[in-house]
Amino acid sequence: MTPTLVIVPGLGGSGPQHWQSLWETKFGGVRVVQDDWEHPTPASWTARLHEVIEATPGDLVLVAHSCGVPTVAHWAARTGGHARVRGALLVAPPDVDLPLPDFPAVAALAPQPLGPLPFPALVVSSETDPFVTLERAQAFAEAWEAEFITAGEAGHINTDSGHGDWPEGEILLSEALHAWTPPDISRF
Repeated sequence: MTPTLVIVPGLGGSGPQHWQSLWETKFGGVRVVQDDWEHPTPASWTARLHEVIEATPGDLVLVAHSCGVPTVAHWAARTGGHARVRGALLVAPPDVDLPLPDFPAVAALAPQPLGPLPFPALVVSSETDPFVTLERAQAFAEAWEAEFITAGEAGHINTDSGHGDWPEGEILLSEALHAWTPPDISRF
């Protein structure tokens, strides 16, 4: 059985043209829907992620973007993970410990958890992300014991940076699924 994608959006919930929404339509899966998309807290956002994980049967792969990434890290630190979570694709993690004047709500997710994740993960960040330096994103990946790849000069890897349809991301997802699942399991 192919793992189910659990879409973990950031602020605003990833609109209909965001690659997360397009992947949800294309590949299926479930979306974590927060009660308040503009005011994240580790407690409320991780609780909702946990609810979705508990309610979704089978093996799972978390697909997080922006503030969804520290949500996954907080959830893993709080719960120790879940046996059915086989891996995570963590895209454009913001530096929640850095003041972001245009998005002060992001600071509510500080401090960034920096312990090893209890599942394999791939962190993807851009060399031109306005919300994190490449060096800091690499440091997150190292602390999480995750693989790291740069997306080049790709901004925040969202709709505003031209990443509605993100075919390179689909390739990364496919490679990650291949690495995280036994060879007899069907993949995307």
